[in-house]
Amino acid sequence: MLKPSCNIIKTPHKSYYSVVIAVAKRAREITQEAEDNNEIIVEKPVDLAVQDFVDEKYKIIEPDEIDG
Repeated sequence: MLKPSCNIIKTPHKSYYSVVIAVAKRAREITQEAEDNNEIIVEKPVDLAVQDFVDEKYKIIEPDEIDG
């Protein structure tokens, strides 16, 4: 089982909670997309989600960054 470290995701000044929530949400999206397209996922959705953040395909924005 992959135990991804928050250090591999380039998110300076982000809380661990934000990283975990973002990866979980992305993993659910990956699962839902595969289900909608009747695809079988070979890799674990969490691994794919972590890789999306490592590749900077997605960015984590915390609420305090939105306000100001």
